[in-house]
Amino acid sequence: MAEANSSGGNGMLYFIVGALCVVVAVGGFILFGGNLSAGGAANQAKSIDVKVELPKK
Repeated sequence: MAEANSSGGNGMLYFIVGALCVVVAVGGFILFGGNLSAGGAANQAKSIDVKVELPKK
């Protein structure tokens, strides 16, 4: 009786999935600020001013 052995071809698949995980992690890091200092973005005071005006008739 023959047995199927599929343990040899998964190395490339694991490499591709790992590379995609790294790309997503780096992309998220860059997208959300890319700050590596101690405390991250929580120590930075940010001020946002929003002014909304309706069009005058």
